[in-house]
Amino acid sequence: QVQLVESGGGLVQAGGSLRVSCAASGRTFSSYAMAWFRQAPGKEREFVARIMWNSGATLYTDSVKGRFTISSDNAKNTVYLQMNSLKPEDTAVYYCAATFVGFRGSSWYPKVRDFDYWGQGTQVTVSS
Repeated sequence: QVQLVESGGGLVQAGGSLRVSCAASGRTFSSYAMAWFRQAPGKEREFVARIMWNSGATLYTDSVKGRFTISSDNAKNTVYLQMNSLKPEDTAVYYCAATFVGFRGSSWYPKVRDFDYWGQGTQVTVSS
């Protein structure tokens, strides 16, 4: 059974940095893609970043390009999201998600419905 456990959220001032982690367990993830989504109060869950576990190919939503970096540590089965130059509008619950890559190529833009497994979420709050 796949389990995703996020950690590392918290409160940070605007302009600061935070790193959230997602520890994955329950299977071999080499053929999987991992992603971070976020959901702010009253808003829909939105894609933030994704990484293809075997190739390392990454993709970001435009609003975080140049500020956020997704990475993976295959030995630890852990995916990270390094968030720099944080803004108040980055405040949200951040969710880790996993799905089998299958036919999807490096240009695939993830949607919520593409993912089979989700973590419980971690709160990130950016104060102004």
